[in-house]
Amino acid sequence: MTRPAPESRAFAKSVRGDFELVISPLFRVETAASLPQLPGKFGVIFTSANGVRAWMTLGGPVSAPCFAVGEATGREARAAGFTPEIAKGNADDLVAMIARTRPGIPLVHARGHHARGRVAERLSSAGIETHEAEIYDQHALPMSGEAQKVLNSDQPVIAPLFSPRSAALFSKQGKVHAPLAVVAMSEAVAGQIGPIAPRHVVIANHPCAESMRSAVERLLDADRWVERCGDAQ
Repeated sequence: MTRPAPESRAFAKSVRGDFELVISPLFRVETAASLPQLPGKFGVIFTSANGVRAWMTLGGPVSAPCFAVGEATGREARAAGFTPEIAKGNADDLVAMIARTRPGIPLVHARGHHARGRVAERLSSAGIETHEAEIYDQHALPMSGEAQKVLNSDQPVIAPLFSPRSAALFSKQGKVHAPLAVVAMSEAVAGQIGPIAPRHVVIANHPCAESMRSAVERLLDADRWVERCGDAQ
């Protein structure tokens, strides 16, 4: 697991099956020093749970309307006191949902330094005034020694990758020796896998944690991709 440790443990706890968990976060989240200047009255857009947490850490108001890219982000927003409208897990659906809603006040996209989807740009082009608030960054971390050992062993490994940035950082490890299956949250994530040469790539049916969990469980239940290679880690 390459997400921060709390998220990695929570996801692994939800997965049914026998496996050994190795956690090696590929980035750490650093919240900005302060919020930028904001409009007088506005709604807020969140495209990650990290964005919600950074917003609340910086004292951002619980504004309405609130829009979240997917269920995990929506849960974080609800826990913070928002009443979010939730898209289906990707920027395209989020932009389309907001465009249909046509909120009558400006919006603020609370985002990280590394962001995809051009959410604010596309909404502004559609006539919906949308500002960007870059409120956190994700600083790359090296792969841990334990993770490197696992990736270069003879035992099969399943690597769930939840974002294009995670996939890009993971791909910098180069080709690995272990029989490797990657579970990608979307086509965009799979497109960043690069030179690691996994034996198997599975793309989740939907860009959400539930589909990721189901895809991992299917790999754990089916050993065809790791014949004679032992149990999955």
